[in-house]
Amino acid sequence: MTGLVSVIIPASNEGQYIGTCLKAVLASRPLPQHGLEVVVVANGCRDDTATIAQGFTAMAQSRGWSLHVLDLPEGGKIRALNAGEQRASGHIRVYLDADVVVSPDLLAELASALSVDQPRYAAGTAQIPAPASWVTARYARFWQRLPFARMQAAGFGLFAVNAAGRQRWGQFPDIISDDTFVRLQFTPQERMQVNARYDWPMTEGLARLVRVRRRQDQGTAQLAALFPALMQNEDKPHPDFLALLKADPVGFCVYGFVSVIVRLTRKRDSTHWARGR
Repeated sequence: MTGLVSVIIPASNEGQYIGTCLKAVLASRPLPQHGLEVVVVANGCRDDTATIAQGFTAMAQSRGWSLHVLDLPEGGKIRALNAGEQRASGHIRVYLDADVVVSPDLLAELASALSVDQPRYAAGTAQIPAPASWVTARYARFWQRLPFARMQAAGFGLFAVNAAGRQRWGQFPDIISDDTFVRLQFTPQERMQVNARYDWPMTEGLARLVRVRRRQDQGTAQLAALFPALMQNEDKPHPDFLALLKADPVGFCVYGFVSVIVRLTRKRDSTHWARGR
């Protein structure tokens, strides 16, 4: 065994999802020449997230892996990420949302891709499970046609870095978009996407879509203001909305309606973290 992979999972009131997430992680195929540790950071939970996570300790041990559960009294994803980092010891770091479900091959493929000396960032191939609500189904269908959703190693819900890549920044700063902050630490040539898939659910319903979209926009603007040098690594392509309209007029209208509401309510406070789902 030549190294250790640490999977860090911030989880705030994720009792409904953390069991499925951990079951998939711990069912991963063996990681050649790598051990695995999982660090769940239950933060500010008012439910049984931590208890459920601790119930997977025996499953981890049966695979020769380890599971650590931190139960923080205060919420906040950035606080949880930094606490998880302090507990983790792997040279490869995987950052995973608690509602993501990985496929059996994903962690092994990430470990293989990141086992190089040069700084590297890697992500899996996301797929969106069928939404329950009509509006989210149309939004998700259109969203998957956007250039950003199709770009290399976008990293929504799950991303990973190797030891040399992790040296690009210190603690996570107090920002909204931690995933974009990490992705932009790397040039497009330093980012890789592996073939293995993971499920990344979208939030259900119009009101939640608006909240998440507003926070995403605020996060991008915040990064541009605080870390302008990072924006040179942004390679997000511009969409051809006329072609997208022709391809999916209903999805275009739903996506556009959400965008308009976000613009009209741009000044609304968004200090609380909004889930991707």
